[in-house]
Amino acid sequence: MIEARHLRVLRAVATTGSFSAAARELGCTQPAVSQQMKALEASTGTPLLIRTGREMRLTQAGEALVRHATGILAGLTAAEEEIAAIAGLRAGRVRLVSFPSGSSTLVPGALAALRAAHPGTRVSLVEAEPPRSVEMLREGDCDVALAFRYEGRREAPQGRGGGAAAAAEEWDDLVVRPLLADRLVGLVPEGHRLAGADAVTIGEFADEPWIAGCPRCRRQLVEVCEGAGFVPRIDFATDDYPAVIGLVGAGLGVAVLPELAIESVRPRGARTVTVEPAVRREIVALTLPDLAQVPAVAATLDHLARAAAR
Repeated sequence: MIEARHLRVLRAVATTGSFSAAARELGCTQPAVSQQMKALEASTGTPLLIRTGREMRLTQAGEALVRHATGILAGLTAAEEEIAAIAGLRAGRVRLVSFPSGSSTLVPGALAALRAAHPGTRVSLVEAEPPRSVEMLREGDCDVALAFRYEGRREAPQGRGGGAAAAAEEWDDLVVRPLLADRLVGLVPEGHRLAGADAVTIGEFADEPWIAGCPRCRRQLVEVCEGAGFVPRIDFATDDYPAVIGLVGAGLGVAVLPELAIESVRPRGARTVTVEPAVRREIVALTLPDLAQVPAVAATLDHLARAAAR
C-alpha cells in the first residue's frame, strides 16, 4: 500500500534532485529519506529512481507516480483542512428531525444560539413524530432526533407494524439527552363549566365530546380515560395542534394537549386547566453513539438542552 508520507518524500526528491536536499526540505535526515524511498519502491514493486554516481533521475514508473502524487497530496491537504474546520466547528452539517410542537418551541431558540456561536455549522430540519423520527435516525436519514414518550410507557402498540414500532420505542442503543418533562393540560371552551377550575380530574370530562391529537397522543388519551373508568367519545382527530385548539375554541369539544403545544399557539376562545393526576411526556434528543462524538452534533445537543432549560 502506498503511503502519503512516502509520496511526499518522492516528490521532494524529484523536486530537489537528491536525497540530501530532500532531507533538508523535509526537515529530516538523509538516511530517513533513503529508507522511505526503499519502502515506497517495495510497495510499488518496481524501481522509481535510477542512481548513477551523484546524479539521480526518475524511472518511467517514478515519473508517473510523481505526476499522480501532486493531485493525491493536494486532495489530502484539502481533506485535512476540511476535517479540521468541522472538528473546530468552523464548518459542519447536522440533520435534525423534530415533532411539530418541538419544532415551534425548543428548536428555534436552540438553532439561533447554535448559529450565533458557530456560524459555519449548517442545520437542516424536517418534521416527523416518533417512532418514525427514531427510525429515521437509525436508518441514517438524520443525525439528531427530537422525540418523546409518555412516562411509564415503553412498549409500542400491538398489531400490524407493532414489531417495528416496538423496536423504535426502545432507546437502549442510542445516546439519550433528556430535555424536559412536558405535562398534559386540559383545554376547554371559554364558556365551559370547568373553565374557571383550578384543577380537574380526567373523569370530569367523561361525558364531553373530545378533540384528539396525533395518533400517539390519541392512544395515550384513550389509555388515561380508560384508567379513569370511561371511553372518550372522540368527535374530531387531527395531527395539527392549532386545529385542535381552534376546534376547542369554537366550542366543539375538549382536549388534553402537551404544554409545549399550548405554548406554540395562542389559544383563542379556549382556556387551559390543570388535569389531575398529572400525565407527562418525556422530551429527549436522540443520536447514535458514534454521531455523539461529532462536534457539530454534540453542540446541537447542548443547545437543545439549554433551550429546554429556559
